[in-house]
Amino acid sequence: MANRDPEMLLREGLSRLCGTDDPAVSEKMLLFMDKVLEKNQYMNLTAITDPEDFVVRHFLDSVLLYDTPVFREAETVVDVGTGAGFPGIPLAILCPDKQFLLMDSLNKRILFLEEACRELGLDNVRCLHSRAEDMGQDEEYRERFDMCVSRAVAKLSVLSEYCLPLVRPGGCFVAYKSGMENLSEAKRALKLLGGELTGIRNFPRLPGNLSFIQLDHRLVFIRKRDITPRKYPRKAGTPAKEPL
Repeated sequence: MANRDPEMLLREGLSRLCGTDDPAVSEKMLLFMDKVLEKNQYMNLTAITDPEDFVVRHFLDSVLLYDTPVFREAETVVDVGTGAGFPGIPLAILCPDKQFLLMDSLNKRILFLEEACRELGLDNVRCLHSRAEDMGQDEEYRERFDMCVSRAVAKLSVLSEYCLPLVRPGGCFVAYKSGMENLSEAKRALKLLGGELTGIRNFPRLPGNLSFIQLDHRLVFIRKRDITPRKYPRKAGTPAKEPL
């Protein structure tokens, strides 16, 4: 990937993965990248500071979900543990017709994202400072979303307890997971939470001239089959310490 122009790399990636060559989309994403990297000098937003790597590992990785039927059908999407805004911000830029809620437990990140969304004119994005365990027990958010997405670093059993309570029955939770995790370990947790693993999408090679790219994640699709029992998510800190 040496000497690849970040803008051309992004535009080609969006064309191949999302079928869009709208310069306004890539322009907004690159502007967001500049804001993240500038803010990153003062607070910890990302370890990825090379623009080419940023395009691949944040933008192209985030938009892998774009062409899936479950995402196309969703109107409301919550991004749990959004961090620097991934995958929520790139998906929101691509889909101004969908409503996004970005949640993170660190208020400094949320304040940054709110400022960035205002400057980018992302009227379809709201940001929330909260813990997932608290959010999942709040009637304003519990089982209100068509889809939950997350790239947060946690085992699937733990992440599912954070995310499935937010998804309406019939909706979908999509986890961006590394290829190293044994997903079968989450089977009991999914059953308890009302979810079912319905598919895994791997990306060993991207199409065309992007075949040299190695992506970090595979997409794990979990359908919300039943209402999540009221006791989940458990109180803050418990899911991580005592996984289901």
